[in-house]
Amino acid sequence: MSDHKAKSSAAADRKPRFTTLSGLPIERLYSEESLRHWNPEETLGYPGEFPYTRGIYPTMYRGRFWTMRQYAGFGSAAESNKRYRYLLSKGQAGLSVAFDLPTQIGMDSDHSLALGEVGKVGVAIDSLEDMEQLFDQIPLEKVSTSMTINSTAAILLCLYVAVAKKQGADLKKLSGTTQNDILKEYIARGTYIYPVQHAMRIVTDIFGWCRDSLPKWNTISISGYHIREAGSTAVQEVAFTLADGIAYVDAALRAGLVIDEFAPQLSFFFNAHNDLLEEVAKFRAARRLWAKIVRDRFHAQDQRSLLLRFHAQTAGSSLTAQQPENNIVRVAIQALAAVLGGCQSLHTNSMDEALALPTEESALIALRTQQIIANETGVANTTDPVAGSYAIEALTNQIEERAQEYLVKIDSMGGMIKAIESGFVQSEIQRAAYDFQRAVETKEQIVVGMNDFVAAEERGIPTLHIDSEIEGNQVQRLQALRANRDSVKSKSALAELERRARTTENLLPAILAAVEAYATVGEISDALRRVYGEYQESVVI
Repeated sequence: MSDHKAKSSAAADRKPRFTTLSGLPIERLYSEESLRHWNPEETLGYPGEFPYTRGIYPTMYRGRFWTMRQYAGFGSAAESNKRYRYLLSKGQAGLSVAFDLPTQIGMDSDHSLALGEVGKVGVAIDSLEDMEQLFDQIPLEKVSTSMTINSTAAILLCLYVAVAKKQGADLKKLSGTTQNDILKEYIARGTYIYPVQHAMRIVTDIFGWCRDSLPKWNTISISGYHIREAGSTAVQEVAFTLADGIAYVDAALRAGLVIDEFAPQLSFFFNAHNDLLEEVAKFRAARRLWAKIVRDRFHAQDQRSLLLRFHAQTAGSSLTAQQPENNIVRVAIQALAAVLGGCQSLHTNSMDEALALPTEESALIALRTQQIIANETGVANTTDPVAGSYAIEALTNQIEERAQEYLVKIDSMGGMIKAIESGFVQSEIQRAAYDFQRAVETKEQIVVGMNDFVAAEERGIPTLHIDSEIEGNQVQRLQALRANRDSVKSKSALAELERRARTTENLLPAILAAVEAYATVGEISDALRRVYGEYQESVVI
């Protein structure tokens, strides 16, 4: 018997919760009657065929497994490089880079506001020198890399390209993803820099530049993950993510791009949460809805433009500091939902992430979770094993219908940017988050180990500690770089970037020239700040 003494309130004292985690009603039994208005020929079809409910490729995981990524980055570039090479040696198929907050908001490590944040929630990257160290001994032509970066996405992408060029890589073969989803920053995260319209210009400049220079690169990962982490429901996650996608397509079209030139390089990023059936249905509904939007609203002709390719990450907000070993089970179920839902790549959170950045051991357990699902459970042996389930198909239809209702309302408000600026999207998420928190507090929603089945004593686990000397060392490296670089060349490159920012010329060639002249992330961001200013959030009461 466990040393932990679990205690639970009586079931009779608890209100039954016959809904999904997001509040969708759940029938006692699903049957043919539940799908009486459902036309499987129209909405189901086969994998690899419109509307892609069953997956975007005919063979799915029988052809190849999803890309197994582990989101990692902490402290210095040298430390993060060691973790990347360790994970690659253990069978990880792609890299996923976490950047620290100063890097995310375009501040160098010696900025006064960066004090205490350098290397804490991700790796500190100030210059090409850091980026070279981050990917030392990692051949970029052979590795797919995802970078979770938004406001400074153009800069970090150019740093990555500059490293690849130094390695002698063929840029046409570089594969990976830049998150580059600025709209969700105004909705859910807050690591924005510039006013919305200027930030959108940078996003579409990335689209245009990659179309010609990096044809295999995913130019954006339109992110519902952070919307869900902020407290949204599954329906809101689908609706607001696709509404962001519509806004990006509209912006690209206004910038003169053609839908079939950039849409195949769009990708999405969703949360894989605890409610197994709802999550599987959510992914299917999102895929079907996006295919219809791109075909019917934007009149795409290339089938690749219709494909909702998505990365999934298990739900960080579901992890508990109490009984952290329970998080291994949560992550396994969430990862299974992503696989059954047809993800193209997946990150599994580590059990200790409610306490600290993951240790090497906990990150390996998270990776092994994916490998067990892929190789031992059999769920990857057949394409879309859940198709035709009354419950799954009914939930898929319900999520699609309710998400479509949100999209109609957002259109009536003038589009997603107007909806964000008015505070509508934020208030909808806040309301959902409040409702869920109330359900937890009243025990209508049980969180094992936190509000029920609580351990009498908590057992500690080892956690990762960031060396306190990292910040000082990073600042010294940065100052040495500024002292030793060709200052005339870097200042000239920054001046050219500032000039371009005042025109409609694409910014990426100037940013690439600046990073190759060893201008820093903060200096490049400041050049754009001088032209665009900074976004000031309005208070919505």
